[in-house]
Amino acid sequence: MQVLVIDTSTAAITAGVVRYTAVEPELLAEQVTVNGKAHGELLAPSIEAALAEAGLTVADLDAIVVGTGPGPFTGLRVGLVTAAALADARGIPAYGVCSLDGIAAQHSGVESLLVATDARRHEIYWAAYRFGARLVGPSVSKPAELPQDLVVSAAAGAGAELYREELGLPLVAGGYPRVLGLAGQASERVRARAVSDPLVPLYLRRPDAVPPKSLQR
Repeated sequence: MQVLVIDTSTAAITAGVVRYTAVEPELLAEQVTVNGKAHGELLAPSIEAALAEAGLTVADLDAIVVGTGPGPFTGLRVGLVTAAALADARGIPAYGVCSLDGIAAQHSGVESLLVATDARRHEIYWAAYRFGARLVGPSVSKPAELPQDLVVSAAAGAGAELYREELGLPLVAGGYPRVLGLAGQASERVRARAVSDPLVPLYLRRPDAVPPKSLQR
C-alpha cells in the first residue's frame, strides 16, 4: 500500500510517501520545510513534490496519514483539512496520529523521553514516553510547571530545544515529526484497511480569537 503522510502541527510543513511492506513502512519520498507562518501556502506544493519524487500521483494512493497535533490552531487545521479533502475526493481512508507520538517513534530506543513542541505563549505541548510508548500526556504547560513526579532522562522536539535550560535535560536530535515516525504509528490500521478515523485536532486550549463582546451579549 502506498500512503501519503502529512503533518502541520509544528513550524515544519512535512509531506512524504511511504510504501507499507510486510515488515515496516518504506520511505519513498519526504519534504520538510520549516516555516511557521506558511502552512497554507507550502503544504500543497510539498505534497506535489513528494509525489513527484516517489514517481506517483494522487490516484496511486491507498490511504493518508496525518498528524493531529497538539499544535497551534491555524497551522494544525491546514494539514487536517487537506487530509480530509484528499481522502474524500479519492474515496480512501485517512488516519490520525498524535504528532508527539511521531517524534517519540524516532527515538524508541530511549528509555524515558520527554517530547516537547513549541506551544507559543512561553508554553510547550508535551508528552512522556518509555521506549516510544506514551505514558503521560499530551498536555500543555509552561516548561517550569511540568508535574513534579515526571521522571524522564532526555528530551526531544523543538520545544525541548527552545527551553532546554529550563527543562535541564539532555537533548536528542529530531525537533519535528518525520514521515516514517508518523507512518509507523498508523501501521496496524493501514494494513488492516480500517475505516477512516474521525480527524480530531488536539488543540488542548481554546484559540486566541474570541467573538466581540457585542456578539457575546
